[in-house]
Amino acid sequence: MRDPASVRPSAVMREPVDHKLAAVLGRAARDARLRLGFTQGDVAERMGMAMEVYSRLERGKMLPRTQTLRRLCDVLQVSSDTLLGVGRSDGAPVTPRKAVKEDPVELRRMTRKLRELEPGQLRAVSRVVNAVVTVLPAPAAPAPAPPVKKPAARAARKRRATGSRSAPA
Repeated sequence: MRDPASVRPSAVMREPVDHKLAAVLGRAARDARLRLGFTQGDVAERMGMAMEVYSRLERGKMLPRTQTLRRLCDVLQVSSDTLLGVGRSDGAPVTPRKAVKEDPVELRRMTRKLRELEPGQLRAVSRVVNAVVTVLPAPAAPAPAPPVKKPAARAARKRRATGSRSAPA
């Protein structure tokens, strides 16, 4: 048997912390994903991670970092207790921390592709985007909504309900 002091720290850190916990988390994530009708790709995209990484998580081959677990709870609309297999696991959705405006699918895909570019390629794409944006017309402001007029019958019902006897204007 090897002396624990002789084991390299990097070798120890590569081992999963807890196989059972990873399996429980993976099953709970899969159940929550299916309940929402999402694919693995949908969840991975919403989380900003590669589908292969999310797949490993769901198969119980890895444990997420705390920040990733928090995002996963928001995306799958479950509590961390449910994903970790503690407390109630009734599958009831939790209220997200805050309303997060999700980027459009096209923007998320483009961002992933941009991350793969070399610095020179990224500068070139940036110049093209800036040129296109300056040429495009500004988005038109939405037309103001017409004022809503109350129908006479509705106003008469309201006067009767409140006992008001004043004549309509």
